[in-house]
Amino acid sequence: MAGPGGVLALILLIVSCFYCCRGVSGASPAADALRRVAPRAGSGGLCEQLLLPLVYPCTEHTVETKDGFLLSLQHIPHGKNKAADSTGPPVFLQHGLFQGGDTWFINSAEQSLGYILADNGFDVWIGNVRGTRWSKGHSTFSVHDKLFWDWSWQELAEYDLLAMLGYVYTVTKSKISYVGHSQGTIMGLAALTMPEIVKMVSSAALLCPISYLDHVSAIFVLRAVGMHLDQMLLTMGIHQLNFRSDMGVQIVDSLCDGEHVDCNNLLSAITGENCCFNTSRIDFYLEYEPHPSSTKNLHHLFQMIRKGTFTKYDYGLLGNLRRYGHLRPPRFDLSSIPESLPIWMGYGGLDALADVTDVQRTIRELKSTPELLYIGDYGHIDFVMSVKAKDDAYVDLIRFLRENGWHSSY
Repeated sequence: MAGPGGVLALILLIVSCFYCCRGVSGASPAADALRRVAPRAGSGGLCEQLLLPLVYPCTEHTVETKDGFLLSLQHIPHGKNKAADSTGPPVFLQHGLFQGGDTWFINSAEQSLGYILADNGFDVWIGNVRGTRWSKGHSTFSVHDKLFWDWSWQELAEYDLLAMLGYVYTVTKSKISYVGHSQGTIMGLAALTMPEIVKMVSSAALLCPISYLDHVSAIFVLRAVGMHLDQMLLTMGIHQLNFRSDMGVQIVDSLCDGEHVDCNNLLSAITGENCCFNTSRIDFYLEYEPHPSSTKNLHHLFQMIRKGTFTKYDYGLLGNLRRYGHLRPPRFDLSSIPESLPIWMGYGGLDALADVTDVQRTIRELKSTPELLYIGDYGHIDFVMSVKAKDDAYVDLIRFLRENGWHSSY
């Protein structure tokens, strides 16, 4: 059996072979796009870049987590045509994996949920988790330190959401309507098992809800899982996963080999088909996304896919014993979410990440009976970027938020 050095050498050889093969056959369209479109320049925050130019009121806020991360929050108290004293109940929007708060504003003002909620009288707050473009600060570490990236979605739920929701709760003196998409729903469901968080939330709306991932069918993801990309990167000491870096673009190239994964439509390879995504805006989207995440986060998600579990990060038998006092990582118990908490779920028939079978398992484990909106031809991205989502999904979402959050002051 090879020693640690031999294993590392083998992994380096495998990865370099993937890269060399791509160099011979040419870059994938996805990698070409990532190289072609540079991230938007400028030091201004999300408010300055996206909202203020469209005359929406927006202020930047910073909160610190218990483990020292400095997170950016944006506050849009009302729509651009609303009076300043007409602020409604707070709604908190939490983005998904490799995304940031810009996700909620990246389409037109008539199509993006963040703008639509503000124009419908809600007091909108935008979350940005650690490591994203908008939240790269820490009280001690820099983004170049290994320990800056030592986290998974578990810490995003237990620390980031606790800090951000706690800040909004204190400022507004009101319970909060939580809206999450994709990883934002994993974080939300895990956080809502925690009494200190659920007490601050009046309702939860989950777009493409995920707590289980064992029926994922996205070919790009399954190939990455099958080649143990997460474990390779961790063994190589690569702790930041940034698809805008040279290494990140090479990873995309290695997975998009044309034989196993055709990345002529990378989005479909990752998320499944999306009915109503505006492909003409792809270069604009790429100015903001994808955001970085941690390799440990990817590893945690891949653990869920491999094991069919919704648990805390698995450190191995001894690591789990040290951290949790058990040989196995504790599970997040969905049945502990209070039955009294109103929950709304929107999910699609073409979603290759939040598979219908896994969504139904999540529903069965909840004590409450959530309100459901199923759209057969929607994929994973359609719920945040569809040009038709306002009519297809947001009308019903806003109805739910109005019925369950308009009188929630404490």
